[in-house]
Amino acid sequence: MPNDLAHRIIRKTVEQMPRAFYSETRVVGSENVSKDGPCIVAATHHNMILDPAILSWTMPHRRILHYWSKATLFKNPIVGKILLDTYNIPVDRKSKDRQKLLGGTIKALYQGAPVALFPEGTSYTEPRIMQVKDGAAWAALEYTKQSRESGKGDPVTIVPVAIVYTNKAKYRSQCIVEFCKPIHMDEFIEQYTSGGEREARAAAKRLTARIERRLIDSTVNAPDWDTLYTARMARDLLWADERSVPLEEFVAITQTLIDLFSTAGVTPTFNSIKRKLLAYYSLLEESHLSNSALSTLPLPDTLDPRRTVTVPSRLRTLAVLIGQTLAVAARLPFFALPLIIHLPAYYVARRGGKMVEHEEETQAQNQVVFGLMLTFLIYSILAIIVWASLSYTALGALVGLGLIYGIAWYHNSLIDDTLDSARRLLATWRVLVGVWAPKDWDLSLTSLAQYTIPKVPAESPWVDRNRLRARTPPGTPRLSSPDSGSDTPTPDTAPKRLRKKGQKRLPSRRLIRHVLRARAEAAKALAGLFAQLEGTPNLRVRASRHLAMKYGGTVDEFEEENKFLSPESTVSGTKGPGYPVEDAELEAFIHEELEEPRGWRSAREVASFLRKRGAKIASLKEDVSGGWAAALSSENETEGAATGGEESDAVSEDVVWVPSGGDN
Repeated sequence: MPNDLAHRIIRKTVEQMPRAFYSETRVVGSENVSKDGPCIVAATHHNMILDPAILSWTMPHRRILHYWSKATLFKNPIVGKILLDTYNIPVDRKSKDRQKLLGGTIKALYQGAPVALFPEGTSYTEPRIMQVKDGAAWAALEYTKQSRESGKGDPVTIVPVAIVYTNKAKYRSQCIVEFCKPIHMDEFIEQYTSGGEREARAAAKRLTARIERRLIDSTVNAPDWDTLYTARMARDLLWADERSVPLEEFVAITQTLIDLFSTAGVTPTFNSIKRKLLAYYSLLEESHLSNSALSTLPLPDTLDPRRTVTVPSRLRTLAVLIGQTLAVAARLPFFALPLIIHLPAYYVARRGGKMVEHEEETQAQNQVVFGLMLTFLIYSILAIIVWASLSYTALGALVGLGLIYGIAWYHNSLIDDTLDSARRLLATWRVLVGVWAPKDWDLSLTSLAQYTIPKVPAESPWVDRNRLRARTPPGTPRLSSPDSGSDTPTPDTAPKRLRKKGQKRLPSRRLIRHVLRARAEAAKALAGLFAQLEGTPNLRVRASRHLAMKYGGTVDEFEEENKFLSPESTVSGTKGPGYPVEDAELEAFIHEELEEPRGWRSAREVASFLRKRGAKIASLKEDVSGGWAAALSSENETEGAATGGEESDAVSEDVVWVPSGGDN
């Protein structure tokens, strides 16, 4: 099979993966990729097989990417033939022979081909970019060296690519692919070719640090899970419709909120605000609900958190359920046929995701692979049935193909609105069951405490954490002690709940009243935060360096990297002039000197930035909860939570956050 044909068949197949799973894929920075000439595409890798599928699909000018693949995969003659025909390059990552390791890559670059690799080395789920390895830097520098010595080949550039997902494991979420500005070799090659191995290593480390910095600037990075979850919850409250967040600025918006919640002690009630947002986030996750679904439900006025109520009106919540059911039923006749056809695929895809529930980076892959395989099988059977009914004629084949194309198009055009309606109906049903259920079914406040702590994924065994223990990743806010107000990195000592395989969730009916109260408190706390930010002149908040520079902030003074990294430099604490002898020492030194300085933005500018991009920042004078109640298990508890004053804070601090097993 000719190379181009094999590649086009496989690429056309894998392109269906992101199209089927994500509702939209936004491409930014296509102009940074040239139409021809050698380049190395270094992309983030947080979503298994979906990452290369999206990268191949969105590659500007439809250029054919040559991917790095493990050399062991080529040992099987059939698999090896397929991989070679689809432009994969065998790479023996255990080899210490640089020529052997990079031979296939350099050959492809001489031919003017784009080479794609994932410098993080593995797919993982973490709150930030954890590692960027040196492979792309070594390949680019070695090719440039050989090209200059031989006088052949065009100059190569490295194009960092950030693949960001609004929620990578959620069906019909969205994706952003940003092709960053290319990195040229001119400022690195002189040091690389200066003759010494230490200088070559230092040049490669410098180039890797530059790649890492570009990737961090274009992705979402938080110092810890709590800060990331807090920022997500704040974003969901500010943009009640999750699809209303402008995709082209999704990263900047989310990173701005992360930076804000990384500013320890920015307001007197900062810790309390963060805890309330985390509690609401955790309870939503535990109850299978989303703020987007809850915010669309027209609940009665008696659920206003400023009024004292014991339970919402059962008849009114029943009326809401009936209304939502009718809304879904009205759509059902139009969606019935594609629903029946695709229902087996939905079920199998869901089961595939459940198989790896503890591995977020694998969930979307399983759902897509399992779902698409069954969908293709169903489509094939339908096409054959139509073809057979028309006596296996050429016209019958065309009609069969046209039918399945029409069904696929019709399904995709209706799925998003139908899915949103179904989620609202499910949320209404769960609220109704929780409201109507006996109060004895409610989870006690003592037992509730553990469910107000968000679950975090288990640490990936493939991530090297030794480097992270010694430094904070460039461009990410440092983890600070919540009480000290200091920017000194400190260990994350907050309690954690790990996601465990096969762990059963708590029935949502036992959490609904707590979810409603947590939503009211979180909305009120967020409104209070912005009131303090906008009402305090000259208040500054932490900012990633690139955001501070872009939006009129300030950056702490720092020394230029080349001052420390020129071949003539003397490294303090090492044996004589030059660079450290050991790779570990060298890497630690490079990253220490390249660490991003702290940036700062005006608190008022941050609030204005968010407002201009559609954030609905409520004031405390408004019904910031959107009409939802703080409905608890007893009249006394409700009264405290509903008043909206000092007593409400006391409930949140002394009851909701009591350690598991303590007194309430």
